[in-house]
Amino acid sequence: MHDAYESVPILEKLPLQIDCLAAWEDWLLVGTKPGHLLLYRIKKDAGGNRFEVTLEKSNKNFSKKIQQVSDFLSRLTNNIHVHDLLTFQQITVVSKAKGATLFACDLQVSNRPLSGEEQLRMCVAVKKKLQLYYWKDREFHELQGDFAAPDIPKSMAWCENSICVGFKRDYYLIRMDGRGSIKELFPTGKQLEPLVAPLADGKVAVGQDDLTVVLNEEGVCTQKCALNWTDIPIAMEHQPPYIIAVLPRYVEIRTFEPRLLVQSVELQRPRFITSAGPNIVYVASNHFVWRLVPVSIATQIRQLLQDKQFELALQLAKMKDDSDGDKKQQIHHIQNLYAFNLFCQKRFDDSMQVFAKLGTDPTHVIGLYPDLLPGDYRKQLHYPNPLPTLSGAELEKAHLALIDYLTQKRSHLVKQLNDSDPSTTSPLMEGTPTIKSRKKLLQIIDTTLLKCYLHTNVALVSPLLRLENNHCHIEESEYVLKKAHKYSELIILYEKKGLHQKALQVLLDQSTKANSPLKGHERTVQYLQRLGAENLGIIFEFSPWVLKTFPEDGLKIFTEDLTEVESLPRDKVLQFLKDGFKELAIPYLEHIIYVWEEQGPEFHNVLIQLYLGRVQVLMKDKTNPHITTSTSQTNMKNSPII
Repeated sequence: MHDAYESVPILEKLPLQIDCLAAWEDWLLVGTKPGHLLLYRIKKDAGGNRFEVTLEKSNKNFSKKIQQVSDFLSRLTNNIHVHDLLTFQQITVVSKAKGATLFACDLQVSNRPLSGEEQLRMCVAVKKKLQLYYWKDREFHELQGDFAAPDIPKSMAWCENSICVGFKRDYYLIRMDGRGSIKELFPTGKQLEPLVAPLADGKVAVGQDDLTVVLNEEGVCTQKCALNWTDIPIAMEHQPPYIIAVLPRYVEIRTFEPRLLVQSVELQRPRFITSAGPNIVYVASNHFVWRLVPVSIATQIRQLLQDKQFELALQLAKMKDDSDGDKKQQIHHIQNLYAFNLFCQKRFDDSMQVFAKLGTDPTHVIGLYPDLLPGDYRKQLHYPNPLPTLSGAELEKAHLALIDYLTQKRSHLVKQLNDSDPSTTSPLMEGTPTIKSRKKLLQIIDTTLLKCYLHTNVALVSPLLRLENNHCHIEESEYVLKKAHKYSELIILYEKKGLHQKALQVLLDQSTKANSPLKGHERTVQYLQRLGAENLGIIFEFSPWVLKTFPEDGLKIFTEDLTEVESLPRDKVLQFLKDGFKELAIPYLEHIIYVWEEQGPEFHNVLIQLYLGRVQVLMKDKTNPHITTSTSQTNMKNSPII
């Protein structure tokens, strides 16, 4: 709890019993049980919570009994009497309202821009009827026909174009739609008197014992949960963001959203409450009147931030009279503190949603997690409180929330990548450095996504690395993939970054490891087949080990029916094979001539020469029966010319 109001005595030990009161601007109107009407002028001293109270006018014979007064109407004494509030002179009497026991007023402001038109409406309870009036030319005129009520109203208030009425046992909602449709709501509870109080946003607060619910003009509850008071309220006043209730022994101050008990103000048997507008609230007992003076918003915000009540602090910050820039800065600061606190409460999804709306630097959000940022950069970040320790299922849940946040940020940054203006992210804590370069931010985001996927769903690593605009940091990604033994994914990283030699070296290293998914030579062959003519040197560097061990599959590096393979410079490939793998030159030439229909005479000539050379070897072998010729004979039989 924190102090939202300070109670200051205005009238003490009044010799007359107070029966009703109303207030507007600097004026306080008090109706007493003997029928006296008192008008006070209340002036606040500058720089403190002291008030100058002056009795400006009194009338001892105003009425035998004053049941109700308001800042619009002076009195209800078995009828509606309209008086000038400063002179007490009677303006008019609503003659049809004879026998009235209750009234409720509503000041409507036109929705038309700049019109400023106002209309005062009044509902009067006369026995089991409701009469509707509007004010014009210093008279009340009937608004529409009377409405029949199921019982005598005990409490009522306007709710947009409806009237919520509390009877002895039940609450009803009466629609002012011409038909006067009546909707039964719910019982009043055990309390002796029902309580209906108008709210500042056009809704009504309705009491059921120690509970209060908020209803709209359709009679639908607009709050998830009812307010739960520590006793049954007698009267109620709405001073956003606070709802103030008079209880039998004290005044209690709460908020609807978030649902908080803010303060209890001990007063001697309070009974009535009224307001003269924002921040002017009076509470009265039978012989005392107090004013509830708001504690400065700045002081309240400081208290709330200390108590980590960020939602209420935000509401108050939006009400401050600061310049737009200062107000915006403070609101932004509180929202960041709120998002950080949500994270510390392990409400990860909620926290990320707030950070996303704020445009907080993603690196500051990533820094909330262990081992996701480089250590040097992480040391530059500061947070309001120590970070929570996360592990196991909690850490996985936190990573999933971060993935959603970063995916959204990534999409936004990719669309803006060609924008020359710097990034406009804001710090989580003032004074902490932010990253202006979109490319740098994307690099950090993609690298972090990679780490998160390794923790949560490895199947998503490969699709991320295959993205054409993948910005993963090479060394950092290389480190975490090796640490996780994700060599297939490491190959994708190298390939997309053009680090073909590194990729092929990994394939070579893994080719002989029994439990490796990259065991064997197939992935190397496939990789080399995709490199194309611009990487011919790399092909020549990493194909020999396959050509030596698996010559038939190795030859496919140069003969597969792929555009990249077919476009390799055939003269250079032929020379490479002749220099190191002469036995493969003939099948290579046969493939390019008979399958790819190579027309170059030099290739045909070389093939003839190789054939002749082989024939000469065979003939030589025949003249020397001691020389084994099985291999040569086998190769010659496979030649299309022999």
